[in-house]
Amino acid sequence: MSQEYKLKGLTSVSLQPGEMQEVEVEGVEGGKVLLVNSAGSTQALGTKCTHYGAPMVKGVLTKSGRLTCPWHGACFSAKTGDVEDAPALDALPVFKVSERDGAVYITGDEATIKSGKSKPSFRCRVASRSKPQEHKVVVVGGGSGALGVVEGLRENGYDGALAVISSEGYLPVDRPKLSKALTTDPDKIAWRDEGWYESAAVDMIADEVTGVDFAGRVVHTKAGQDVSYTRLVLATGGTPRRLPLEGFKDLENIFTLRTVHDTREIVEAIGDKGKKIVVVGSSFIGMEVAKATSSGNTVSVVGMEKVAMERVLGEQVGTVLQKGIEALGVKFYMSASVSKAEPSASDPSKVGAVLLKDGTRLEADLVILGVGVAPATAYLRDNKAMTLEKDGSVAVDEKFAVRGLENVYAVGDIATYPYHGPGGGGRPTRIEHWNVAQNAGRTVSRAITHPAEPHTPFIPVFWSALSAQVRYCGNGSVGWDDVVVQGDTGAGKFVAYYCSGETVVAMVSMGRDPAMVKSSALMLEGKMPSKTELAGGLDVLTVGLN
Repeated sequence: MSQEYKLKGLTSVSLQPGEMQEVEVEGVEGGKVLLVNSAGSTQALGTKCTHYGAPMVKGVLTKSGRLTCPWHGACFSAKTGDVEDAPALDALPVFKVSERDGAVYITGDEATIKSGKSKPSFRCRVASRSKPQEHKVVVVGGGSGALGVVEGLRENGYDGALAVISSEGYLPVDRPKLSKALTTDPDKIAWRDEGWYESAAVDMIADEVTGVDFAGRVVHTKAGQDVSYTRLVLATGGTPRRLPLEGFKDLENIFTLRTVHDTREIVEAIGDKGKKIVVVGSSFIGMEVAKATSSGNTVSVVGMEKVAMERVLGEQVGTVLQKGIEALGVKFYMSASVSKAEPSASDPSKVGAVLLKDGTRLEADLVILGVGVAPATAYLRDNKAMTLEKDGSVAVDEKFAVRGLENVYAVGDIATYPYHGPGGGGRPTRIEHWNVAQNAGRTVSRAITHPAEPHTPFIPVFWSALSAQVRYCGNGSVGWDDVVVQGDTGAGKFVAYYCSGETVVAMVSMGRDPAMVKSSALMLEGKMPSKTELAGGLDVLTVGLN
């Protein structure tokens, strides 16, 4: 039940637009709220990001009212608490603020003040699923992009029929935890439980899509179902690449990592530990898996780059991150190429070693491949109504609508979209990040529910838990020719800015929150400082927004 609570130590509120303050709530044990001044209006919000609990007071608030988490880029409206950017799903609660008799009060209920979350309450006018629907959105895929579509549609008032077809065999999960922690129980990392999808009237269909009749607006499945739609969202993600080399096609205990099923197989193969593990690939998946399996095992990483993650982050930053993983006992074989996988002497059906082209032989009880993914679009390959890109992806516009098809969208790893971030210039780009997929799904939901509204762009964000938390924003794949580093890379507290000429196209930070989310906000508003300014020591945290 809502009631008034006094804010401790306040006689009035005097925040300027864009300012915020965390305050204790009297009468609520451990209760706190965040006072914010958004566009001249003051209200109180929950204090912790609803994604992973980051302290919002350390985040970034624009004068116009965008409040961004300091860790992973989740963005909320400071006016309504609603989610504006992934990865948060639940809104921040908003509490009315009032002043009288030399004190400041908020109005709310104790449970919400303590939890700091405001889960959506859906009241959908969806008829029985057995009856024809006037409008029906069908989402193909059960990952982050699909979740963004579902959440966004219901939040934005869509109350028509909604179905998700997924072959993974479980509800949408927090996929980054698979490589970071080798989680094997999907229930522990599911974003929503079955009751939530039921309350949102989402029909979850466990099946595999085998084809689409775009003219007839019907999706065909492996189990023989024909699912009709009025709007279709393709969100099938990526298929892990395998090595087309001797031994890698037929030997057991060679794994890729994409699903909970994959992590279960890997954990089972590791067993009681003490295993020799070879990780092929030195980008983020490979590095995260190396860290996750390092305790109690002998782990080797094979990479084609000079140092780990050099292609994305450059040699200087890549060296720092590689040293952090080496400190865990992981050994790196860099500037190396794999020749073949050899069978085990004790069990010829299983892998026993990985042979490198320079003759190095790495004994292996199991091998984990982290060599990238391909767009999972095999079910579209022979469809005459659609022409796939050379890499197998689907070309879309700024609202992720598929070019040449009506009421069809594509998001996530399968989507090549015009990138308008720094250095992008609308260049067709495919970005394989969990956060990008969910934001793309939210963009589609707005396109469906508010088609007349202009496109709202977002800046790509991703993070990784290596020797320390690494946070990245922007898109270095547009090309960069120089790196400006501020801070001490040796101490693990630095920011690196990737520059094309004077334009900062991407940045990475470690131990310098909230530099990443501030840079993301500046990039979005076109106010990111120049290379020369940053090289001169300018701190992005001192740059104003709006």
